[in-house]
Amino acid sequence: MQTMIWQGDYLELLNQTKLPTAVEYIKCDNYQIVGEAIKKLEVRGAPAIGAAAAFGFVLGARQSAKQGKDAFWDSLLVVDRELRETRPTAVNLFWALDRMMNITKNSFHKMNVEALLNLLEKEAIDIFKEDKAINIALGKHGATLFTEPTAVLTHCNAGALATVAMGTALGVIRQAYADGNITRVFADETRPLLQGARLTAFELLQDQIPVTLITDNMAGWVMKNKMVSAVVVGADRITANGDVANKIGTYSVAVLAKEHGIPFYVAAPSSTFDFTLKTGDEIPIEQRNKREVTHIYDVQIAPLEVDVFNPAFDVTPHRFINGIITEHGVLRNDYTESIQKLKEKLKR
Repeated sequence: MQTMIWQGDYLELLNQTKLPTAVEYIKCDNYQIVGEAIKKLEVRGAPAIGAAAAFGFVLGARQSAKQGKDAFWDSLLVVDRELRETRPTAVNLFWALDRMMNITKNSFHKMNVEALLNLLEKEAIDIFKEDKAINIALGKHGATLFTEPTAVLTHCNAGALATVAMGTALGVIRQAYADGNITRVFADETRPLLQGARLTAFELLQDQIPVTLITDNMAGWVMKNKMVSAVVVGADRITANGDVANKIGTYSVAVLAKEHGIPFYVAAPSSTFDFTLKTGDEIPIEQRNKREVTHIYDVQIAPLEVDVFNPAFDVTPHRFINGIITEHGVLRNDYTESIQKLKEKLKR
């Protein structure tokens, strides 16, 4: 099951809000539909958001081209801005759009619009293909952390549904399971949108990997009773000192893991690192609609007049993290130093 399929003239996105009860794809023949899909979490997960935004940029460039070359640039700036405004926290969105804009800036005055459109499509396809290779490499590096049969806990969904291939955290789990070193996965349900229940449990069952679903407030008891020996999660943004933004509830899991002496690992591609931010205090945290908390689907579960605080993400300080798994290897503390080395490697 693919999160997205590029058909040349349009993009098909798996509507993740319908899972696990229905498998439906959204036909995106303009950038506005892609933008709405990102906002509504119909496509979600940092790497998948980046790839979808790149294809959305291609569609937007084609729409802009229809207005003529004189209006093309100004129209494309609107496309870029509107796509950037869809989700504020996942840095892969901005990373992908930066790549698309750099292609445009470097080529706009050197070639005709048709050639530029072809170049932009190639760049989006490259982003898509690169994520597949990154998932495989990241999974192999992460699997080396598991040398004996282990039960692990994960939060939210950092699997195939969050990327274009096998996933980040779930990519590690898939590879370690194939190696015979994962016995069971405990999946937090991940309130308020239940990505763990709806998506992670669904993915693991599809792969016949043993999975047990728990509510978010059961994680501590599971750890106390020695039912898990490690935690593996994904990330939406990682700062220069190793602080990690991920789905709300991740910080609580990290604190619990520290208390119980359980290693806590983060799995993320290098595109998730934001080298411009020194610490997690600088990460913008998306605030979402109160209805996500007062309702489950269309069923009201709370008084409509109640005040609601609904951040989509929290930030886990680097001191709680035992390793950050990337496609270039596993980074260890001192994270400021190891992340700087990663940054230098990416420049080569």
